[in-house]
Amino acid sequence: MPTVPADRLERITRDLLIGAGATEAEAESVADGVIGANLAGHDSHGIIQIPTYIDRIEVGHIVCDAPMDVVRETATTMVVDGNWGFGFHVSKIVMESIIEKAAASGVAAATVYRQGHVGRVAAYPIMAAKAGLIGMMTADSGRSAKGVVPFGGREARLGTNPICFAMPSNLEGPLFIDMATSAVAAGKIGLAIARGKEIPEGWILDKDGNATTDPNDYSDGGTILPLGGTEGHKGYGLSAIVEIFSGLLTGLGFGVDPTGRHNDGCFMAAFNVEAFRSLETFKEEVTEFAHYLKSTPPAEGFDEVYYPGEVEHLRAQQVLEHGIEVEETTWEKLQGLADRYGLGDLGA
Repeated sequence: MPTVPADRLERITRDLLIGAGATEAEAESVADGVIGANLAGHDSHGIIQIPTYIDRIEVGHIVCDAPMDVVRETATTMVVDGNWGFGFHVSKIVMESIIEKAAASGVAAATVYRQGHVGRVAAYPIMAAKAGLIGMMTADSGRSAKGVVPFGGREARLGTNPICFAMPSNLEGPLFIDMATSAVAAGKIGLAIARGKEIPEGWILDKDGNATTDPNDYSDGGTILPLGGTEGHKGYGLSAIVEIFSGLLTGLGFGVDPTGRHNDGCFMAAFNVEAFRSLETFKEEVTEFAHYLKSTPPAEGFDEVYYPGEVEHLRAQQVLEHGIEVEETTWEKLQGLADRYGLGDLGA
């Protein structure tokens, strides 16, 4: 696989998106998001997604330079129609807005609908944490195709329905939790296919409802299991709540519309710590709490205990130094797009 410096891959991403019709601001938002995912080790949400986004532009499922309409607003809330714009760009602007609202009023929240894929959900609550607020976000793909079975079921009824919280602190990297409420994000199955690897048992069922380690079984009528294994009712319950926040509260509804397209509905919230107690004291105590967690002796098979989000931070430092690995199949698609837009040889 080619290994490409992060800044170069970010430039390639921007150039390809602009070639496909995106504005410079939209291309910047998407490039920041996808390369940020690669840096954090979430390659399923990284550069591998760019050919898919460009396909969606070409069929009209993502609209370049779409207007973002605030259809309802108060001092502490917003309802935003993204008009099928880039989810990365729309959600970034909305999070910036509710950070401002929460800074003034203590708490703020927004719902967003009719936007493209928002990528790695953590990116947006981390914006709030960097501004000294607690950030939260849930996401759901509306009435587009579903892939996750309810606990005890065999037919898909839910999306992977991620949820994220991020906390301000004095740690070197942000403390956050960003997780799908399914056993795995769908993109990681696609990544395993692209890399020709098997997946762990417990991720998916095949079309007959049997456990499988072949990622190709998912696209052949398989389904994803809820988070939790034998205790999957916990992931299932959490997924249902995310669906209500991101699908019902946004007005997208539930179930599947066969004519529907990918439509990320999101709920975002920001909490101003200063409305509850001193921000500096809170940040210091979060930092001390993280060190307290890390101080526990590692169990057999583990070298170190990490605070939530630390692994992604360490991974980012490593990747910035050594570069991002890109699958051959993905690189070939990127080169094909570069040829189409007259960008020349991307190199290897």
